Amino acid sequence: MKKYIAVLALLFAFSSNAYSQGEPPYGMSELQAYSIFYENYRTGSYDMALQFGKWMLEAKPRSIEGANRFSLPRQFERMINVYTELSKQESDPSLSTAYLDTVEIIYNEAFEIFSEDEIDHYTWHFNKGRFYQENQSNISGGMDKAYQEYEKAYELDPERLTQAGDGYYINILLSNYVSNGEREKALEVIDEVEELAGSSLQDQIDEIRDGLFSDPEERIEFLEGRLAENPGDITLLKEIADLYEGEGDREKAIEYAQRVLDEEETFENAERLAEYALADGENRQALTFLEQALDLAESNSQKKTVLMELVDVQQNLKNFETARRYARQGIQLDSNWGEPYIKIAGIYASAISDCTSGRQMDRDDRSVYWLVLDYLDRARNTDSSVANTVQRQYRTYEPVTPSSEDKFFRGWEPGDEIQIGSNISDCYAWIDETTTVR
Repeated sequence: MKKYIAVLALLFAFSSNAYSQGEPPYGMSELQAYSIFYENYRTGSYDMALQFGKWMLEAKPRSIEGANRFSLPRQFERMINVYTELSKQESDPSLSTAYLDTVEIIYNEAFEIFSEDEIDHYTWHFNKGRFYQENQSNISGGMDKAYQEYEKAYELDPERLTQAGDGYYINILLSNYVSNGEREKALEVIDEVEELAGSSLQDQIDEIRDGLFSDPEERIEFLEGRLAENPGDITLLKEIADLYEGEGDREKAIEYAQRVLDEEETFENAERLAEYALADGENRQALTFLEQALDLAESNSQKKTVLMELVDVQQNLKNFETARRYARQGIQLDSNWGEPYIKIAGIYASAISDCTSGRQMDRDDRSVYWLVLDYLDRARNTDSSVANTVQRQYRTYEPVTPSSEDKFFRGWEPGDEIQIGSNISDCYAWIDETTTVR
């Protein structure tokens, strides 16, 4: 019973109408009381600081003679810290809660008496939210109150709250909207903060947004509605394209991927459409996108990737000379890269098959395989990482090179140089290279 009476007395003493006295204690001057308060606050003697500081909450002096740097809002902040620290030190839970209740009273009164010219209302709402959050276990509905304060801070300055704590506070605010089923509110905030978010917060926003929809079809419908209002929004276009691809609707995925490329001509966007075309066996269409990707490539790595794809497509279309041209571009791009040499070996092997289609392969046709082996040797000598690939292909092509009998009848001696070109057949005229009899 005594404890209950003590708590009531403490709360009454801390109320907005009677913090304590409107005059400094012990008949001191304002300057004396303030000086003792400040010294005890600075040294962490919060009991003494409280004794000499409560009068400022009631009297609310806007200035103190002799204290040139006195600021009443600053004293409110210090008294908030005093009551908060005393709450931490108090072993009696009831008294600890009473201290926290007083902090709440001080915050509320600050918003009533201080204009926006005197205090930064954003900062005070933000700090009040942190106070509730940090003490939620001792404040009834503490976390809900924290959300309310963060929401007020957001309304005052969206950018500051978005960036606070590297996105932590806007993230918990959004998560609260999701938990409460306030989807439209969450989406409204996401729209506002997305452009302000850093990479880590963007990932969190993506997760939150994904959790707002029960299935991809619902999300597609929502995004297409937003796109109707902003037809050129590249972020929306990309996400819708990804969603349609995930749903297996290739026609729609390709449609939106094309719209993405129309809005943003980049290597990645052109390459994506090329991959769709290749997967569908649309080689000629793939060429268009691959050539566009090559023009848009910004790094050697990107150029190397698309050049080898161009080689493969042109080779599949039996445009052997053009395929070789792209492979040679790869060699020019990186002289220590073995793959373009392997590609040229494959082009010449395909040319042999094409030139002998419908007829029997003769010894002159077989001589082109020496040129194939020449390029495999160049690949291995240039780039040791392709040695295993070269070895496998050697086992394929070496057995079909001219036999001893072929060399005898053609008068070929090991080490002789022979021409590979129109002298064999017009079909090989474009090759126009020399090889060595093996």
